[in-house]
Amino acid sequence: MRWALVKVCVAVTTMVVVSFAVPLGLVIREMARDRAFSNAEREAAAIAPALSITTDRAQLEKVVASAGSDAGMAVHIPASDGAEAVDLGRQRAVGKDIATTRKLGRASTTEVPGGSTLLQPVALSSGEIAVVEVYVPESEVTNGVATAWAVLAGVGIALIVGSVAVADRLGVRMVQPAQRLVESAHELGEGKLGARVPEEGPTELRLAAVAFNSMADQVVQLLANERELAADLSHRLRTPLTVLRLNAASLGDGPAAEQTRAAVAQLEREVDTIIRTARDAKPQTAAIGVGAGCDAAEVVRERMDFWSALAEDEGRKVRVAGVDRPVRIPVARADLVASLDALLGNVFRHTAEGTAFAVDVHNGEDAVIVLVSDAGPGITDPEAAMARGGGSGSDGSTGLGLDIVRRLAESTGGDVRIGRSVLGGTEVRIWIQLDGREPERRGHRGSVRRRRSAKLVSTFNRPRSLP
Repeated sequence: MRWALVKVCVAVTTMVVVSFAVPLGLVIREMARDRAFSNAEREAAAIAPALSITTDRAQLEKVVASAGSDAGMAVHIPASDGAEAVDLGRQRAVGKDIATTRKLGRASTTEVPGGSTLLQPVALSSGEIAVVEVYVPESEVTNGVATAWAVLAGVGIALIVGSVAVADRLGVRMVQPAQRLVESAHELGEGKLGARVPEEGPTELRLAAVAFNSMADQVVQLLANERELAADLSHRLRTPLTVLRLNAASLGDGPAAEQTRAAVAQLEREVDTIIRTARDAKPQTAAIGVGAGCDAAEVVRERMDFWSALAEDEGRKVRVAGVDRPVRIPVARADLVASLDALLGNVFRHTAEGTAFAVDVHNGEDAVIVLVSDAGPGITDPEAAMARGGGSGSDGSTGLGLDIVRRLAESTGGDVRIGRSVLGGTEVRIWIQLDGREPERRGHRGSVRRRRSAKLVSTFNRPRSLP
């Protein structure tokens, strides 16, 4: 498109330059010719007064010499009253043309080798017609024409080059927004839903960019709504399933109790399979940009209110810290909700009733740490647990919960660590990077970042008492 615009501009400019330069060049040539013959007419007119007075050859030679044009001027006086004809100077015109001029009585021009001649009739006192011949060389006719044409050609080339530069700039101004629109459309088609187009350029492309961004926002919103709906459904299913599992565990022995427990376990496996399949089939829907993300403190308070009711029924002590002020993180709300529910669901699923747990949030300069701790037996092999988070499904775990948490942390450049909590059980640390960079860097800035990380972790590892 850019080169097509340049070609069109060059063609149009060339046509305009040619349409003006060619006629102007012809006019300049005619003006030079007219100037040369006007000078010749003035020279011929300078001889006319002398011819009207005398036809003496000696006198006329002096007049022609004084005019300074004896090399290019000739005088032809016809014979009369017994006087012989007089021819002064070099004759270049043929006798026929001289006779015709004398007969017609008006000036004429004729082509001769090396240029042209002006034949000017002059009336003598005897009534005869003399003819003054003035030679006009071709160099005088074309004097200055080549220079003028060169100037016109230079101006024309400058105009064409200027039009190419202007067309190129206009083409860039039009093509670059169009290319960005195409690239963003490809990115959106590949599942990169954070792709947006700068709203700049010509009006039409700016409106197209606005429409594209609006469409992309709508797509992101629709997919986010689907994810929230799936997450909400999973939350609604997991909580009753947890209650059913706890109630089934208290049924005692017997075929009916075993069948109930087996049915609950089978239902949990089916729900895990459905949720895993839904997550694997969906692209990342979080939009990247200013304002994207959620308030981690608000999400933690909301989910802890949800799980506190079940914790109260089971006699579990609960502690929440670090949620008294907003904590913005670059994570979609639905993803953080799913991660917290997965970890808290694991606490209820894998620890006994009455086991305390806590959720701590700390907002650092470049990262946010979320700690989920419990007072259970702990995890003897954290590496194997993280492997299950990769989806191995060993030891009776589907790996869904840790996989959700791991993906959330890694999407920001952070990570997930499993260790021993101050409560005596498991501690899952979610490191959420705020600037999208890796939590550890080489060099001085990396050392500062590692010291901050160690300081944050040590702060959370201080003993705390549960209410």
